[in-house]
Amino acid sequence: MHVKAEICPKCGVHQQASVATPANGKSRIAAALLAFFLGGFGVHKFYLGQVDLGILYLVFCWTLIPGVIAFTEFILLLVMSDEGFAKNMARTSVNL
Repeated sequence: MHVKAEICPKCGVHQQASVATPANGKSRIAAALLAFFLGGFGVHKFYLGQVDLGILYLVFCWTLIPGVIAFTEFILLLVMSDEGFAKNMARTSVNL
């Protein structure tokens, strides 16, 4: 049975709604903690698979601007729902 199917084709039973998880299996809380503690160096961006942004954070880490941006991303990750995080990761993920 397909994961996104709402009804089982064999028995007709509705599937229970599962919590949406991003395709790459990354954790929203882990990303938030990395953004808080090491966000100025872009570690959370590397964790989320956004290597180009992680390198950009590393290049400008001496300006402290990436640290301020990472703190706002930390707050956003904390208030974001798991479903919103999964949708955001699906939108930003690169198919390798």
